[in-house]
Parts: sequence; C-alpha cells; structure tokens
Amino acid sequence: MTTTTQKLTFEDYLNYEDGTDTRYELVNGALIPMSVGTGLHAFIIKFLAAQIAVVLAEAKNSDLEGEAVEVFAGAIGVQSPRGGRTNTSRIPDITLIKLAQAKSLLTQEAVIRLEDPPPLLVVEIVSPSTKKEDYKAKRTEYAVLDIPEYWIVDPLRNIITVCQLEDGIYTSREFIGQDNVQSCLLPTLNLTAEKILSGGLS
Repeated sequence: MTTTTQKLTFEDYLNYEDGTDTRYELVNGALIPMSVGTGLHAFIIKFLAAQIAVVLAEAKNSDLEGEAVEVFAGAIGVQSPRGGRTNTSRIPDITLIKLAQAKSLLTQEAVIRLEDPPPLLVVEIVSPSTKKEDYKAKRTEYAVLDIPEYWIVDPLRNIITVCQLEDGIYTSREFIGQDNVQSCLLPTLNLTAEKILSGGLS
C-alpha cells in the first residue's frame, strides 16, 4: 500500500518526514511502508546477523580484502536503478558493508547511493507481502548494482537461495533442511538452512 499519490525523487525521499516512526522503501517514486514482520522474521534477522558478525570477528575480516567489515540489520538503505530510473531505495533486512563506508554515513542518511561502492552482501527475509519483490524485482536490482551476494531466506517455503554474481548475472543455489548454507563471501559460516530458518531456535 502506497502512502503518497505524488511521485517523489530520491532526494525527496531522503528528506521525507511524516512525524511517525514508519519506515519506508521508495519504489518508482512511491513510498511503501515496511510492514512489521512476524516474530520468526525478527528472530531470523537477529540470529543471522549475529552469526555473520561472529564469522567476521573470528576471521578478523582477512578474507574480505583485508578491510574491516560490518553487518547491519535493517539499518542501511540501498538506492536502486529500478527500470533505469533512480527513484527507488531498498532497505535490506541484513546488509554487509566495509566499515570505512559505514563510517562515511555517520553524518548523512544511511543510504548507499548509486555512485557509492555496493554492499558486499544483502539478505532479504521473505514474507507473504514481499515474496514477489524478493524473488524477482530485488534480484534484478541487486544484480544491476553489482552486489556480489544476495540471500533470499524464505521461511514460507523453508528454503534459502544464495545468489552469487557472475558476469553481471546471479547464479543461485538452494539449501534446505540440514544442508550447510554455502557462501563464497563467508566460507567459514557453518549453519544449516534449518538453523537459519528457525531463527536459531531449533
């Protein structure tokens, strides 16, 4: 459900304030309120972000070009070139970016712009209202942005899809049950699909 009839520019979006705590994505110039997910959705985000942080700390980020990297849960926006236009901005459930880039956002809106380096990894947790966007629109947009890895964590179908960028196109692998989820970016991550999909509760 959109909340505005007038199309907004990306700059309008960055400066938009309606006096509420509602968080919005911008899609083709329209504000889309982000719905509150289920408790499981929240547990998955919290658990997976924490596990990624542990991997980064244990590896001392040496596997990521020797630079410090940080993981953020629902806190970093990503401007998207949807349909060749620039008036779309996503807020992934989990975003992995270099610490230096994160620090550059300290005094401005926490949105990675088109001219900025892309995130290293984004994760979307599928909900009934987002499944079409997560599997189709965002997959295309994130590939155009050259984001190396995109994870689609789907508790509705009990499956995790890891998309890895190859020559500008995502190739994907699916993981279910006791499959260990494999990531080129995080090769030491040792988690089964079932563990992630349960939010660490199983």
